Amino acid sequence: MSNNVRLKQGFDINLVGKATESIAKNVDAPKKYALKPEDFPGMIRPKAVVKVGAKVKAGDPILIDGKLDSIKYTSPVSGEIVEIQRGERRKLLAVVVQADGQNEYKEFPVKPVDQISADEAKEVMLESGVWPLLVRRPYAIVADPSDQPRAIFVSAFDSHPLAPNYEFTLKGQESYIQVGIDVLKKFASKVYVGQNGAKPSQIFDGIVGVEKNKFTGPHPAGNVGVQIHHTAPISNVNDVVWTISPEGLAQIGKLFKDGKYDAKRVVAVAGPKADQPEYVETYVGGCVDTIAAAKIKGDNVRVVSGNILTGSKITKDGFLGFYSNMVTALEEGNKSRFFLSDGWLAPITNRLSFHKAFGLLGSTKKEYALDTNTNGQDRPFAVTGAFEKVVPMDIYPMYLLKAILAYDYENMEALGIYEVAEEDLALCEFIDVSKHDIQSIVRQGLDTMRLD
Repeated sequence: MSNNVRLKQGFDINLVGKATESIAKNVDAPKKYALKPEDFPGMIRPKAVVKVGAKVKAGDPILIDGKLDSIKYTSPVSGEIVEIQRGERRKLLAVVVQADGQNEYKEFPVKPVDQISADEAKEVMLESGVWPLLVRRPYAIVADPSDQPRAIFVSAFDSHPLAPNYEFTLKGQESYIQVGIDVLKKFASKVYVGQNGAKPSQIFDGIVGVEKNKFTGPHPAGNVGVQIHHTAPISNVNDVVWTISPEGLAQIGKLFKDGKYDAKRVVAVAGPKADQPEYVETYVGGCVDTIAAAKIKGDNVRVVSGNILTGSKITKDGFLGFYSNMVTALEEGNKSRFFLSDGWLAPITNRLSFHKAFGLLGSTKKEYALDTNTNGQDRPFAVTGAFEKVVPMDIYPMYLLKAILAYDYENMEALGIYEVAEEDLALCEFIDVSKHDIQSIVRQGLDTMRLD
């Protein structure tokens, strides 16, 4: 059984700087890698389980959550622990590994998947470091090993601006993805794969044992939350499902096929300030200093780990996020604009406007070199009815956000808090005339419902 879902709500942000499908030859491998607790929403008491100077292999634990200590967060490479970064009140910020260049792997037991029980598979996944690739809905946090999900969802395409093409980044890894699917079916009877209805997939068309559904329309058609909503929506707080990325499937497959935690990742380096945008081979948590030196031009640049809607700002020697599959480079929008010559009263064609604001004559089909300027500051919520036009879900985003701000538990639940994650309302933040940090509000609501 499969469905073809055509979505009308949404908005495609067309930026210049899409990565060409080639691997960069002029980018050196990073020397440092890090795991950051902030990459894992819901982690309450992160602890470093290694000390500075310790030698580790790829797959050795370096970080745990004090509340769920069965989940190991492991080193992506072999080398030496050179820094444990802490903030105020000794809050753990990152565990940093200096790579030795050998990438020696910790070995994990390998058996044919059909001979492994669910408990055996879970134990290996928890010990090796692949478990955090599983994200739980509701709440969009790392899956609890004690959960019994009714289904697992995979989005086989990414519709974010300048997103990498899985057909390129995962080429040749079909067998690993199939093994990953076979392993996850031990935890849930149904695995759903959401495919791009506009393009065939050489990677996923041959995958078996899943229900495939096709989604067509503008972003956020590729968001797994949107696909869940239109396939088998979450009905209440106890209706647990898991999600995982295609890269995550391949990592699980490598673990059970080769017996090692292979955190290698092909990431896109893209954006208006990227020099000859293309792809780079690295590992999870890699420092972006070598990428910035070779592929990012200029000084007045914001480097984003991830895409422009949901990614995190990092420095040019910062670290790639655990779930990030791209690095985006944009010009910082820190220049004042005179309203008559370059502001809202000027006839402008080089800036994108969802609202078709007066004086903005640009086309939505054109590629734009946007910067980070929000063109305004925080102000009271203006009810425009625009949010519903970019959220292809049967919810009322504005009322949900107001319920979150009012700590109105009953209305948060009634208005769909369990169905959303930050990424599902990221476009609302992009088009918001009131300039609110909507994704932070969504996370506030999810944490409120989870912890209270």
